[in-house]
Amino acid sequence: MGSLQDAIKKLQIKPGDRIKLKERDAHDKCGFDDQVRTEAETAIMAQEIDQLQDRLYAEGTRSLLIVLQGMDTAGKDGTIRGVFNTAGPVGVSVTAFKQPTENELAHDFLWRAHAACPRRGTVGIFNRSHYEDVLIAKVKSLAPKEAIEKRYDQVNDFERMLMENGTTILKFMLHISKKEQAERLQERLDNPKKHWKFNPGDLDDRKLWNEFEDAYETMLHRCSTKWAPWHVIPGDHKWVRNAAIASIVRATLEDMNPRYPAVSWKPSDFKIV
Repeated sequence: MGSLQDAIKKLQIKPGDRIKLKERDAHDKCGFDDQVRTEAETAIMAQEIDQLQDRLYAEGTRSLLIVLQGMDTAGKDGTIRGVFNTAGPVGVSVTAFKQPTENELAHDFLWRAHAACPRRGTVGIFNRSHYEDVLIAKVKSLAPKEAIEKRYDQVNDFERMLMENGTTILKFMLHISKKEQAERLQERLDNPKKHWKFNPGDLDDRKLWNEFEDAYETMLHRCSTKWAPWHVIPGDHKWVRNAAIASIVRATLEDMNPRYPAVSWKPSDFKIV
């Protein structure tokens, strides 16, 4: 178990670290060697996350924000299904950040993210996030360079404010290889049931693979903080991805140790008739 814990620990980016994604093995199994056993253990962890989330909801004083970022086909939807699908809908919210609306563009870039943050007692999941504004906005020059440069510190200050007001933050970059992405895109073309998932624009982004990697590396360097750390999760094996994220989320909730609130009455004082 020690080797597994060490492997999971290595996924976290320490504040100020500079990494090269090409040097990170997207095919790494992180100590999860047996797929069948790992998938069974992940299902158990998902149930434990649900139980911990129930305690968090009952406690009603803190929240957990989970940020999922990654290249196209990296598995953000699959992670949500595999790790959080067991959790009850009352205490878990999922926000998918798509192209900003006209109203969202009329506000500061963090406005829509702040509005979607989880309320006390709940777990919030961002499928993409405010980090789009230092990723796609940077690669495709959707904002002036000077504005994007300021956003790293603004994001860090925003997340610190959330932390100081009771929100624990976990950020996961789902790291897949270019080869794996090609296979997943091809599967969407080959399988009629997945045609709806295919977006021709994904091929345009694929041509900018190196530029996106550079943007991700800058993001990880500038925005992995002690109050909101980034984790780079090997994503070529979907079952490894889910197990690694489930392990970190469960451990974080256990450390938060939410408690059911005490009541001022005794159950024995009442009788149901």
